Amino acid sequence: MDRIMDQMEGTRKRYFVNDADRYASMEKPVTQHKRSQSDGNSDELDANILIEKLGDLQSLEFAILPDILKEDDDDDLEEGGGLTLPATPLDSPSDSEVDPILMNREEDDDEYEFCLPQLSAATEQVEEFARKVWAAGWNCCHFRALPNWLQDNDFLVRGHRPPLPSVTECFKSIFRLHTETGNIWTHLLGCLAFVGVATWFLTRPSLEIQLQEKLVFTAFFVGAISCLGLSFAFHTLHCHSEFVGKLFSKLDYVGIALLIMGSFFPWLYYGFYCEKSLQIFYFSVTFVLGFTSIVVSLWDKFGEPRFRPLRAGLFVGFGMSGVIPAVHYALAKGWIHAISKASLGWLILMGVLYVLGAVVYAVRIPERWFPGKCDIWVSITRCL
Repeated sequence: MDRIMDQMEGTRKRYFVNDADRYASMEKPVTQHKRSQSDGNSDELDANILIEKLGDLQSLEFAILPDILKEDDDDDLEEGGGLTLPATPLDSPSDSEVDPILMNREEDDDEYEFCLPQLSAATEQVEEFARKVWAAGWNCCHFRALPNWLQDNDFLVRGHRPPLPSVTECFKSIFRLHTETGNIWTHLLGCLAFVGVATWFLTRPSLEIQLQEKLVFTAFFVGAISCLGLSFAFHTLHCHSEFVGKLFSKLDYVGIALLIMGSFFPWLYYGFYCEKSLQIFYFSVTFVLGFTSIVVSLWDKFGEPRFRPLRAGLFVGFGMSGVIPAVHYALAKGWIHAISKASLGWLILMGVLYVLGAVVYAVRIPERWFPGKCDIWVSITRCL
């Protein structure tokens, strides 16, 4: 107590509580209190005043400890007593300010799992909105701006469609000018033309065209329509997504195999019309080769750009397989008869065009010679 009195000797400070924020404040010294050595009761009076003040202060909550309470005085305070200080921005809340139920409550991760479906749904909605906004205002881009799964022909520099994750937008893009415009329209118009011819041919009366002949030409029309239709779908939708692009790329090669098969069937039917055994044999060989080409076309890695020569070689080999029955017929009947009566010349022309198309596709002519100069029109001239 003497030590406390010594601290109170020079200056007495008055403390008050602000009703608005419940924080203690101090005023500057207002009085000077000097102990009178002559008055023997002054010490006892000051001690009583100090005890009363401490009792009043102990019932209040202060943000600041008074100067008269030092760390050395902690031993004088009873355990659980003393001043209860409210939390400050730098301190953690005291036990008196926190709800005991919240303090003893354990966090459970399951309580937060209920919001995951809503969060996922919201994320999907945002992504779908972004896709629609992007699709509504897309512009042609540079080859280097494309994702890897869209980078196929690096000699076509500009005019590429960006990824369009909407089937509707992909089909709308056929009316815009880009690197696939020529491919899309040439295959679409060709497909529609063959549909018209097939409809006219197959609806002829049996007196004009026999049913057996209709079935043979049906194989050719199915091959031609499938090839052009699937190619049209591929060039239209391959920018939709990586999965859709790979799927229709495989179907595009399947269509090519069907076209080659269908092209051989009419000639084999009429060429070996009187030799049924050879006719069936060559039909079977053509079917097996075509089926093998289709199986290889469905291989995932078959559609990668680095396998472009392999794809061209496969279909060239399949197309050249028609040379064997043609040579067989020419040796058996004579070349003059084969050309004049069996349309061998048209068969040879068909094979040459198939091989030429495969070479142009593999070597990438003319864009290889003029990179960046024929980005838009090369597809049109190539298809024509």
